[in-house]
Amino acid sequence: MQSFAHEQTSLHAVALLASHWALEVPMSRRGRSKQSESSIPFAVGFRRPTSEDCIKATGFTGTPPQEYQVGDDFFCPIPAPTSIDDWLAQYKETGQSYQCFFRENPWFSQRKRKFIRQTFIGKGKDIREKYPDGKIYLLPLGDFSDDISPSFDRLVEYSSKFFNIPVVTLPTVQLVREDGHVRWLECVESSKSMTSMTSPPSKRRKVLKSKGCRLRCRISEDGDHMQLQVNSILTQLKQVIPDDALCLVALTMTDLYDEAPDLFVAGMAAGQHRVAVFSFCRYDPSISFSSEFWYELSHSKKISKGKRQKLMLQRSCRLLVHETAHLLGVDHCVYYSCCMNGSGHLAEDFRQSMHLCPVDLRKLCHLCGFNISQRYKNLLQFFKDNDLKEEAEWIARRLKFITQ
Repeated sequence: MQSFAHEQTSLHAVALLASHWALEVPMSRRGRSKQSESSIPFAVGFRRPTSEDCIKATGFTGTPPQEYQVGDDFFCPIPAPTSIDDWLAQYKETGQSYQCFFRENPWFSQRKRKFIRQTFIGKGKDIREKYPDGKIYLLPLGDFSDDISPSFDRLVEYSSKFFNIPVVTLPTVQLVREDGHVRWLECVESSKSMTSMTSPPSKRRKVLKSKGCRLRCRISEDGDHMQLQVNSILTQLKQVIPDDALCLVALTMTDLYDEAPDLFVAGMAAGQHRVAVFSFCRYDPSISFSSEFWYELSHSKKISKGKRQKLMLQRSCRLLVHETAHLLGVDHCVYYSCCMNGSGHLAEDFRQSMHLCPVDLRKLCHLCGFNISQRYKNLLQFFKDNDLKEEAEWIARRLKFITQ
């Protein structure tokens, strides 16, 4: 049975506003067949924006600056649904213009956000001036092996270049099964170590220390597959979020669920507390899985290691920045094909753009205070370094267009 309690959606949350919960469920809980594009309508009440609507949503009067012009073939209109599981076939989106974003986003307020425990300068123009110590924190939850996982260092590098905000990795949390539950174990410096606490960090003794945290889970009868319950993770994240965090995102290769009927969920966020958890488990292109039973997964050896790692990195980078942007107040995009489009299932998610459209680019430019040309240059280098040729080619053409 499919349910949408707790503002539950399919893959990407409608908006992780400060006072809301949002749950992401990337697969329908019951099978649905694909149909031709012409037979799949938009959700009742949704109106596809016109080209004039899209230009107006950027917030400029008259011709936008070159950085925000669409050009000939950079930004396609938002695509029509081709499956009844597609996001816009299920949900009526109103769209978030730049003006709406600036007017309603709590990060622009002259008052410090609730639960923030760091330096605040109310007169600052962007998030980095208002919260000069602010950082995005990523937490590895469980093991990240290079063979089956995206590189955590590259995820940090990409998100820092995408937002122009410092991104910091917290120590890995180990997950240990114990009698039907999972214990959260943190690697901490031992105060009773024979090594002086004034000695260099590399020479300090590290120990696994349990803080009494148990995560709820479900384990298949044969013990081969396990899923963690998302709410129990979020509860713990609220306790460990650093004082200088703008947000804290836990990333894991372990499968997740929320309620018993779930096949799986991609993740969940508590926007008011600025914490979220997301799983890359089913972003692995070598995995196939049942549409009925959460514990039925299998791996194929047909895909090469290089292609597998590249697809994992591409998909994981897109998911990470999409969800982090939600935590920073950016809603789903309904104007162009954009990395902020909503997704109703994994196939729809995988085919979406990695780039920001002009509307969402202006939102993040104002919020994060970056130089657009320099940001593109930084992303271009990342795509080249990681052999993401299509993305690199797009960025190169876009840079040439905006610097003419």
